[in-house]
Order: sequence, then C-alpha cells, then structure tokens
Amino acid sequence: METKWYEDGLNMIEELTTNAEQIQDELLREILSRNAGTEYLRQFLHGQTDKQLFKKNVPVITYEELKPFIDRIANGDRSNILLAEPITGFLMSSGTSGGQPKMTPVTAEAAQKWELFRTLYESPVMKHFGDINQGGKRMELMFARPEIQTPSGLMAASVTTSIYKESGFRAMLPKFYTSPVETIFCPEPEQSLYCQLLFGLIQRDEVVLFGSVFASTLLRAIKFLENHWQELCSDIKAGQISHRITDLGCRKAASLIMKPNPQLADLIENICNCKSREGIIRKLWPKANHIRCICTGVMRQYTAELEFYSGGLPLVSALYACSEAQCGINLEPLCKPADVSFTFLPNMAYFEFLPVNNDHDESIEIRSNNNEDTEPVDLVNVKPGYRYELLVTTSEGLYRYKVGDILMATGFHNNAPQFQFVERQNVAICVDQEKTSEADLFKAVKEAKALLDPLGFVLTEYTSYADTSSAPGHYVLFWELKEKEGNHCKEFDPKIMVECCYRMEESLHYTYKIYRKKSIIAPLEIRVVKQGTFDAIMDYYLSKGASLSQYKRPSCIKSKEALKILDSRVMGKFFSPKSPL
Repeated sequence: METKWYEDGLNMIEELTTNAEQIQDELLREILSRNAGTEYLRQFLHGQTDKQLFKKNVPVITYEELKPFIDRIANGDRSNILLAEPITGFLMSSGTSGGQPKMTPVTAEAAQKWELFRTLYESPVMKHFGDINQGGKRMELMFARPEIQTPSGLMAASVTTSIYKESGFRAMLPKFYTSPVETIFCPEPEQSLYCQLLFGLIQRDEVVLFGSVFASTLLRAIKFLENHWQELCSDIKAGQISHRITDLGCRKAASLIMKPNPQLADLIENICNCKSREGIIRKLWPKANHIRCICTGVMRQYTAELEFYSGGLPLVSALYACSEAQCGINLEPLCKPADVSFTFLPNMAYFEFLPVNNDHDESIEIRSNNNEDTEPVDLVNVKPGYRYELLVTTSEGLYRYKVGDILMATGFHNNAPQFQFVERQNVAICVDQEKTSEADLFKAVKEAKALLDPLGFVLTEYTSYADTSSAPGHYVLFWELKEKEGNHCKEFDPKIMVECCYRMEESLHYTYKIYRKKSIIAPLEIRVVKQGTFDAIMDYYLSKGASLSQYKRPSCIKSKEALKILDSRVMGKFFSPKSPL
C-alpha cells in the first residue's frame, strides 16, 4: 500500500524528537561554521565554532541591541554583517502584541524551511482528520500585508505575506482553497473579507476546514457575517458581486465563479436569519471537520465565543511559530485549547531557554527557578513545570536572540520537550512596581466575567491601560459585551459590574493586593464600550500597516490614538468598591 505523505511526516517527527540533542548540536555547528567570520560573530568567536565558546562569549540579546546591525543592512551595507550568505529580504512582525514592528533578515532557504515545517505540523492533524487535501477545500481567511521597500532595495514583508507570495503556494491555491489569490492580496481588508466569505459560502459543500491564523480573525469574520449576510445572500441569488467591491482583482475573480443560485441563497438566509448564532459555523459549512487557528496565549480569551459559534467542531492550534523562527507543533490536535502543548522541532533553530522567576505566582503547578539558576539551558535540559524565556539562534542571522515569549515546559515527546505558551515578556500593565503580566490579567478577567454568564452576557473583547494621569494610578479595563442570544447588548446591572471590578482585584497577584491595601494603587476600573469598538481598534492598527492575518489585540494599550478610540466609545464606568482581601 502506498504510504500517505503525512505518515512520512509522522515518521520524520519521531526521528527528529528521538535525536533532538544530536540534531541541535549539528545545527549550531552548521550555523557557526557558515557565519563565524561575520562582523557580528567575529567579535565574540574570533573565527572559531566551538559550542562552549559560543555559549560563554556570545551575549543574549534583544531586538533593540540587534537593530543597529539590521538597519545597516536595510540601508544598503552589503558586507557580511550578520550572515555570510546573501540576504534576500526581511520578515516583519505584526507589532500589535508588544510594540513596534520588528524586521529580521531572511535568506533563500526560508521558503524551503517553511514548507518542511508545514508538512510536519500538518501531519498530526491529518492523522486525526484524514487527508483534507483529497476531495475538499480549506476555507482559510488569508490577508496579505503591503510590502515595504527598504533603502537597500530589499523588501520587508510579514511571514504570512511571504508565504502567500511563493509560487508553490499560488499553484495549489485554486485546488485546495476557497479564496482566490486576488482576494488575499486585496489592499482593502473589508473588501477582502467580504469576498473570502462570499466565495466560501458559494463553495460551502466543499469546505472541510474553516480557519485563519488567529482566533480573533475568525470572530471578526463571524461578526462581519452577522452584519452583511443579507447582502451576501443577495449576491449569491443574483450571481453578481456587490457594488461595495471596487477592487478590480476581486471583481474579476468573482466573474469566474459566480452564477445565479437562488436555492443556495435561500438556504444561507434561513441559517443566518435566526435569533441565535450558536453553531453557525457548522450550519454554514456542514462538511467542515475542524476549525484551524491559534487559540493559545492572548487568543485564549476568544475560545469560549468561538466554541459557541463552532457547533462542536474541534478548535485546533496546530503550530507555534514567530517571525524569528518556526518552533513547535501540536501532536494532539484534539486536545482542548487550554491544554495545548507544542513539541519543539530540533531542526528548525538552535533553541535555548532562559529560566524565568515567578515571584508573585501563587499557582502550585508552576515552579519558580532559583535566583542563581539564570543561565540559559539547552533544549533537552529544560525541566517540566518550569517557565522559560525563549532564545533562538537561526541560519537567518539571529544569535541567542530573545524572542520575547514566556513558555512553560510540560513534558517530553521522546527527547524533545513540550511547552505551553504562557505570555509575551514585558507585555504587562504596571502603575508602580507590581508588574502584572498578561497571564495574570487573563486569569483575573476570566474569574470576573464568570459573573456575567448567568445573565446571558458574553465578554467579546478586553484590553487594559495603566492610568497614571492622577496619583495614585490605577488599572483600567476596557470591556466589550454582547448578549449571548442576539446581536445587541441589553442594559447591564451596575452592581454586577462593580462586583466584576472587585472580583478582578481579588484574582490578581499578592503584590497588587498589598499595593491596593496601602493605597499605592487606586481602585481598578472597568469601562464598558460600545459594540464594534474593538473592530475600530483593529481597523486603526490595520491602517498603520498591520496585517489582518497577524493582528493580535494588544493586552495593554500604549498608543494614544488607540486609547482615544476606546475612550470615545465608553458607555459606562465602574470601580472596585473596596480593597481585595
């Protein structure tokens, strides 16, 4: 019997994870042998490639320390600054989770590495759901971001855009995906989303997967559908695309697929014209067997709402990657989003892990590292139950680079460790010295919003802000609410909202509570905003160049412009009535 391609992928995963230490050492040796003579490494290694010398002499760095070297390359310096081989362009991070976008070099090898990584992260999914490439299509919402030309002539693009540009991806797009390339590269995000939903609905009987990069994008699509389903049905019925679509590429793509289909339009209208949207994804795409998107980290807040819409379809977080490196895959696609651990692949980058202290963490499940235990450890030497900050050394010119992600080791698959994503480093709210992390904030919001569940409310979005305009400063949480059964938000009880403020404070860490009792921090505030406010925030970041595919809602607002948008849409303000116990 012919071996299925994903079985080859599963076999490769077993081989890689079994020989993790050897593969890591070989990869580091290869990276150093290529680049030890570059300007950056020469100052630390003097042309040598010894691993111990590398760990002793090459410093752990952040983007700010690397930026001057990258700026020189972007401005046209052709010398071997970070890499001995030619740099073909730059990858840009989204910039929405932790600050400004970052640019990192990319070489000709990048596309092949992403292709291999794709095979490896898809293999466990195919093992559970079958080869979805056979007899079905993926309705994945994809949005390219405009590239930026640097003074050197090299282009800078997001990871997703660089993937969408590849000839191999474009070749398989018509066969395996519902979205034509014209919709993906449409410069208007709303027009792109409208068209991708339209083409996905027209091909609903072929859709076996519904997804996007992040859970937030899928929820935006469902909300968009709630507001525009009548227009979409009208287009399907008439076989002509709406006049709202002015992009010529999208209109051309529509002309090739659209024809009048009143029966399909009536079917979709009956599904959408209902009081509750519960299970609407499964109703609209009945052959879909799972929903593919990242539901970990900051995306955890969207899990409950996405499950409400999913109709029981599994939510699959298949991979963990960043602009700097491909990292890990989910070997258990059917596990619940809260339990996802990613098995690191030792052939993707040389990984090190900097132990992180958990000074105010009260969870007995997560252990703190001793103060003296602060040296980075190798991939195979991490300890389950401990938190680490991820460092990567790559063939693209990053050396002991702090990605900014905090991970917790949960176990091993063969000899390769598995990690849960905890939070972004330094993405925290703080008014004095208390430093509340992204994970702390998520835990507190989760506890507080439970008070709304019996009342039929759903917390669809939240973010935070440290208001230090007066002394003492205090935490501000912006909440967007809606009714579980319907599109609008009925009037909320002020007493419940005040209790939510207090419940949040009770759920925050010990240091915060002490500071509150001593009046170093003023009472926590929740500001309820109008529906659609967080769509406006997303639109603001998209207008600044962020990609809809890579957009992450900021956990803490630092942009004055974004804060103005939030404050202009506040419906009610509520404060914690007393200090937490």
